[in-house]
Amino acid sequence: MFSILKKVGLGGTFDHFHEGHELLIKTALSVSEKIVIGLTDDEMLKNKKFKSKIEPYDKRKAVLERYISKLTDLSRVEIVKLTDPYGPPINEPDYDGIVVSEETYKGALKINEIRIKKGMQPLIITVIPMVKDKDNRKISSTSIREKLV
Repeated sequence: MFSILKKVGLGGTFDHFHEGHELLIKTALSVSEKIVIGLTDDEMLKNKKFKSKIEPYDKRKAVLERYISKLTDLSRVEIVKLTDPYGPPINEPDYDGIVVSEETYKGALKINEIRIKKGMQPLIITVIPMVKDKDNRKISSTSIREKLV
């Protein structure tokens, strides 16, 4: 297997798993040997829209693992509980990159800013495009939850 990077991070809620999540994970796997997924814990989701329809952490993690196991060996992936907006890359210098959506690009810039202040190398940022539905509307967990309300 040929990969550009050794270790990349990505993060999110991964609620009501959809095509945007698939693209994020496939992209991370295509550019790196190992990926670390920061899965937002329930505590951080208190202020999300339509919170009552957010799937519990354990279900979201199981869905992620099931999807990833169809693509690659699970040993390439580590899922960690995300308890802050930035995750492990702000404290661990061995990350090479981060994979984000257009929506979360500013967060990646902030992570790099923090890394640089701490004397670490900035991450290579890979940005995936927004995934749209057949009506050209952004696919998002929030819009899925809204329909469930």
